[in-house]
Amino acid sequence: MAIYTAPQANLSDASDTPTLPNNIVVVEGNVDYKGRPANRSQSGRWKSAAFIIGVEMAERFAHHGISANLISYLTGPLGQSTATAAENVNALSGTALLLPLLGAFVAESFLGQYWTVIISSLLYIMGLGFLTLSTVLPSFNSSGCQNAENAVTCSPSEFPIIFCFFSLYLIAVAQGGHKPCVQAFGADQFDGQDPEECKAKSSFFNWWYFGMCSAILVALVILTYIQDNLSWSLGFAIPCLVMGFGLILFLLGTVTYRFSVNSEEKSPFMRIGRVFVNAARNWRATSSTLSMQLESQGCVPYQGPQEFKFLNKALLVPDGSEEDGNICSISEVEDAKAILRLFPIWATCLTYGIVFSQSSTLFIKQGGTMDRSISPSFEVPAASLRSFITLSIILFIPIYDRILVPTARAITTKPSGITMLQRIGAGIFTSILSMVIAALVEMKRLETAQEYGLVDKPKATIPMSVVWLIPQYLIYGVSEALSMVGLQELFYDQMPNQLKSTGLALYLSILGIGSFLSSFLISVIEKATSRHGHESWFSDNLNKAHLDYFYWLLAGLSAIALAAYVYFARSYAYNRGSSI
Repeated sequence: MAIYTAPQANLSDASDTPTLPNNIVVVEGNVDYKGRPANRSQSGRWKSAAFIIGVEMAERFAHHGISANLISYLTGPLGQSTATAAENVNALSGTALLLPLLGAFVAESFLGQYWTVIISSLLYIMGLGFLTLSTVLPSFNSSGCQNAENAVTCSPSEFPIIFCFFSLYLIAVAQGGHKPCVQAFGADQFDGQDPEECKAKSSFFNWWYFGMCSAILVALVILTYIQDNLSWSLGFAIPCLVMGFGLILFLLGTVTYRFSVNSEEKSPFMRIGRVFVNAARNWRATSSTLSMQLESQGCVPYQGPQEFKFLNKALLVPDGSEEDGNICSISEVEDAKAILRLFPIWATCLTYGIVFSQSSTLFIKQGGTMDRSISPSFEVPAASLRSFITLSIILFIPIYDRILVPTARAITTKPSGITMLQRIGAGIFTSILSMVIAALVEMKRLETAQEYGLVDKPKATIPMSVVWLIPQYLIYGVSEALSMVGLQELFYDQMPNQLKSTGLALYLSILGIGSFLSSFLISVIEKATSRHGHESWFSDNLNKAHLDYFYWLLAGLSAIALAAYVYFARSYAYNRGSSI
């Protein structure tokens, strides 16, 4: 079964592919779009990666063009409360970031990454088109609400709201297929066995994030202004057009791509799953039994890492089975262990996923109450403040890749300078600083509201410049550049070769589950703090709310999670051949 299906070739058997002249250097295990062995000099590397980064930039432009200002859209035209809108945004974000697990399974078991990206892009365009249509439905227009006696009658009718959320979740489904496959496909354009291409692969993750954030920055600056000041319809239509252009760009690069070939007939999920099944069936076997049976079969006693020893029992013939074909290979056992080895890292990073979700929800509502005027006639959209995160990333990544990494590489002799786990840990620590600063700024904002007698005036602008929020955005951007890129590289590099997309989907699931956990925390705290007539931490009147308490809570939880992360990271054993 092929992991990637070339558009004009059946790659299920690499021996069937045509050969090239002997003087051509080919990339082992890769073919081109015609099914021929991939020519190293004419395929892959940065030439191919540029097309793939281009389609990712288009997708991120479209995604953030919708999501960055979504909470304003829900609390504005759709009339939802702050808490309800935050919960809906977190639920949508969480779903979109968990669906890549399904998308990776479909890609690596059936369609291949290339075709999954194409199909997902078409669904993406369809969802964006539907979303644009939902804003122009006749029953959605509520322009006469201000003169109505009963404000409830001005709310949008039920069908447009349902159609709007259907469109958003269709986009989430499309993102589930697009997100893990396009990045893994891009990284696979570099041969990890070649020293020069191995270094380029490490840089790929940095420049991937750089290009992605450049597109996000443009979306935040342009689209949020259009949506707030011109038209929601136009603000949703532009991402649809850009996504169409991105699909065309991806197709243009087809002739340059490398497609990996997997000679295994069974799905990688079946092979890894069989390890756990066989180990469970042989649970009574002892270590001495394992050694004796391996020696009787003429095999060298197992010399691999001794963690997760229970999986070594999968090397035995399962109890009740008379077929040697059911025995798992050492490589299959090692692949299963590699997945389990990542689980503690994954679990301890979930709190970071909660922090991650705040920049698209509460940060925006916080900025919406402050003085955002640049001139008497122009006011900065609250959602565009997120551009400082992307600006921070855009400025930090070249410094990291061109200065910090070479310096660290000269000291540590590692291709990536510092280990992936060290990079992630530094990012989590920086995110704690961001939460602490956010809490302090919110305390200052509440004091200002109290000082000027604006506590009972939720619509009034607090006489405090929005510039106060910039430090928390900038520091969070550095955190994202460290932790997010580190997580991407770790979950790509440490997963078995046939499960690279699944690895990236697992990394995205950290953010997805983090969004759900954020929504759960907000819901629980909302109910607990609004009892007996008290204002909740997330009151619609933010001058009476206490977002600062929530930020302090997240800082504390993140500190505990960081301590657990350091404990597991110190004992983590990287796979052999890792690009660290």
